[in-house]
Amino acid sequence: MALSEDEQRLLEQMEAALAAEDPKLANTLRGTTRRWHRRRAVFAGIGFIAGMTCLIAGMQVHPAVSVIGFVIMLAATVVGVSAWQQSGLAADGQGNGGRSGGSSERDFMGRMEDRWRRRQDDGL
Repeated sequence: MALSEDEQRLLEQMEAALAAEDPKLANTLRGTTRRWHRRRAVFAGIGFIAGMTCLIAGMQVHPAVSVIGFVIMLAATVVGVSAWQQSGLAADGQGNGGRSGGSSERDFMGRMEDRWRRRQDDGL
């Protein structure tokens, strides 16, 4: 459920007041989500390596072990990509739930459209 503009403004004011009153606490609270996403990404990397090990060992032992290793690698990849996207959103401060259309994306698309128009004008 999205917040209304008034609620967002009020939340931003509360965050600013907290940061002004106790900057150490505010920094601690801001850092927890990034650490959690980073930790998930590390666990996903370890899981991917474990899955690859199972995949390779399964070639020697039994094909079912290879299938299990592949499933572990796939799950670790999904978790890792999810953690990477979440940490990118947390770092940017966008927090739009993974939806596209952030300001940097709009800026990029605007530049691409400008380039396209210039090329069309120069070519004609």
